[in-house]
Amino acid sequence: MDLYMADSKYNFKEIEEKWKNFWEKEKIFEFNPINKKNIYSIDTPPPYISGKMHIGHAFSYSQQDFIIRFQRMFLANKNGGIFYPFGTDDNGLPTERFIEKTKNVKSKNMGRADFIDLCIKTLKEITPDCIQDFKNLGISADYNVYYSTIDDNSRKISQKSFIDLYKSGEAYQKEFPTMWCPECQTSIAQAELEDKNEKSLFSTLKFSCENKNLPIATTRPELLGACVAVFVHPSDKKYSDFVGKKARVPLFNFEVPIIKDASADPNKGTGALMVCSYGDKYDVDAINRHKLIPKIILDTSGRVNFGEYKGLKIKEARKKILEDLKKENLILEQKEINHVVNCHDKCGQEIEFIPTNQWFIKILDKKKKFIEQGNKIKWYPEFMHKRYDNWVNGLEWDWSISRNRHFGVPIPVWKCRKCNEIILAKEKELPVDPLQIKKNCPKCKSEAEPEKMVFDTWATSSLTPQIASSLIKNKVVIPYSLRPQGHDIIRTWAFYTIVKSYLHENKIPWKEIVISGNVSLGGEKMSKSKGNVVSPIDIMDKYGSDALRFWAAGSKLGNDLDYQEKDLMAGTKMINKIINASRFVFMNLGDYHFKKPKKLEKLDELFLNKLNYLVKNCTDEFKKYEYSRVKQEVEQFFWKDFCDNYLEIVKKRIYQGEGNLKLSAQYTLYKSLLTILKLISPIMPFISEEIYQEYFKRNEKIKSIHLSSWPEFNNKEKENKKDSEILDKLYFIISQIRQEKSKQQKPMNSEIALTLRKEDYEEIKSVLEDLKNVSNAKVTKEGKGFEVEFV
Repeated sequence: MDLYMADSKYNFKEIEEKWKNFWEKEKIFEFNPINKKNIYSIDTPPPYISGKMHIGHAFSYSQQDFIIRFQRMFLANKNGGIFYPFGTDDNGLPTERFIEKTKNVKSKNMGRADFIDLCIKTLKEITPDCIQDFKNLGISADYNVYYSTIDDNSRKISQKSFIDLYKSGEAYQKEFPTMWCPECQTSIAQAELEDKNEKSLFSTLKFSCENKNLPIATTRPELLGACVAVFVHPSDKKYSDFVGKKARVPLFNFEVPIIKDASADPNKGTGALMVCSYGDKYDVDAINRHKLIPKIILDTSGRVNFGEYKGLKIKEARKKILEDLKKENLILEQKEINHVVNCHDKCGQEIEFIPTNQWFIKILDKKKKFIEQGNKIKWYPEFMHKRYDNWVNGLEWDWSISRNRHFGVPIPVWKCRKCNEIILAKEKELPVDPLQIKKNCPKCKSEAEPEKMVFDTWATSSLTPQIASSLIKNKVVIPYSLRPQGHDIIRTWAFYTIVKSYLHENKIPWKEIVISGNVSLGGEKMSKSKGNVVSPIDIMDKYGSDALRFWAAGSKLGNDLDYQEKDLMAGTKMINKIINASRFVFMNLGDYHFKKPKKLEKLDELFLNKLNYLVKNCTDEFKKYEYSRVKQEVEQFFWKDFCDNYLEIVKKRIYQGEGNLKLSAQYTLYKSLLTILKLISPIMPFISEEIYQEYFKRNEKIKSIHLSSWPEFNNKEKENKKDSEILDKLYFIISQIRQEKSKQQKPMNSEIALTLRKEDYEEIKSVLEDLKNVSNAKVTKEGKGFEVEFV
């Protein structure tokens, strides 16, 4: 039954635009540290600038904004404030690939300076629209405290971080078999690997030893020319006669030593293992342990660089070598298998291990320390902490921070080729591009060679708390209150930020971390390749931002959420109901002078007490970052308790009541609607602001609902189980009466004679007049059972 007369539809585009402009013009979310003792600070995840916002952004940023809007209101009368800066991550490989794709260029085919100019120009074009997407979503950041990870200040802080770490011995340069992406033409870090399941041919080849067959199975025949040893397990008796002898490599006819090594698995393939330079990380380890001399046959472009196969790409060489092996009758067996391969997460290309000179930060010697640091941080949900620990415990390499690309923060180093002296930039020179400045060696006076490589994007993004703090003259320092982020970057953004904070300040970067899940469609993870991507821009255009945020609130932290359009419609219905309920309430408050009655009517007292405990529950849940429970409880209370029951029950008192009867109902309507609006405002900021400004501001005097104080739980009001039972019993009886009227096809305002069981009559005696009003009962009496008679 709908109480409300007015058309519930409203122009959400117009409303949202109005309040976005108001928040910006009035600086509602501006950080103001003056005389604030309690600062709640957020290390904002800077999104990649790569076009329009995607649904994952809308999902996770909405969830963090629920938390921050609550904290802003909760601290409003506790001498507190919010530091919520906004950044964009626009340096490094993701931006390079985006520019290459959108501008149809290849950075390697352009001069570095020209390509950087193109990147900067493109970023200037697209960044305002990208930031506007987050404003449209209602993200309540202080956009005036803004950083880009490629701006001068960020580059300066990133370069100083490196210089400090180099001076303290934590950063170093080394030629090493580096994880290399042939597609992106750069080294990568362990954190940038992703596993892919791929089909491959598992070929058993005719190695030989003293004219005896020594079958070895491999998926990488293109590396035969790089074979440096054959391993057999010490306990594998079938190969005991071969140990210490030489194996002849098929097709290439050179010999390699046969060595006992426990890394050879007797149950995998033939049990004998081909060691190449370099097939995988195990080859790197094996060659180092046995001090074998590597044969490097792959170049950085992913091509074979020797013999008749020179110039062929890896997969082309694999195909050709298999054909040649088959011609020579050197393949004993061949089968198709599915196996996991390591790929670069930015492009999906299989990675290789290629010796290159790179820069690293030491982390392997501090794994225990990083575990300890992680333990000092409170994780929400707690099970995500295990993912961090598993990542740290599984680390096998130091952090590779250099990239062989054009666009990024330059490594501020020059090297003298004569005496190998490393020359660091001076702090006053930062930010600096070594390619633009000449340096002479302080020892031999020769002209030094500038470092051409740039930092990995995470070498800068790991400093986001320090970058943000520098923008406000370090009035906020680590540890911040909160880090919100997705679970897919625990191994990168969370881990590397913990690393840098520990290495520089021996502190944790934040006290708490909240981890969001992913968005799926039909149970499948969204991806452009699958064509199952939903655009949040389109959703906001069709349903509005509040409806999208309402949908995002349906998932707990760390949980994935399946996108379903019906959930957006639920948000729209909620908005319409809030509008209708507010119109009804204020249509009947025209003569209300915002005074509290001397004594509340019993029904109003019961209702406000239940609302009081809703405030307590929502406050407790928000403090634990359980915004989804807040959404659920407020939604249920608003629809069932407030709209379906209380508004119906007090209608007659509002229309016809006098004195305290009416005043008590008016006070209860005003207070309960304002409280409900405040409780839902972190999730639905636009409609709550609209209703607040339209009806409440002139009395409440606070500029915005989002600057008003969070509802306070009155702990003097004891939660009385009997009172709660009275209210529930009243609702139940009203529901029974409505069902009976519907069953008899009678209007809801039909007059009735009502008979109640003696126990029920006694229980609700204190609210009997309100029951008679809402049910239009002319007679109410006790009896043996429940009965409705139409009069």
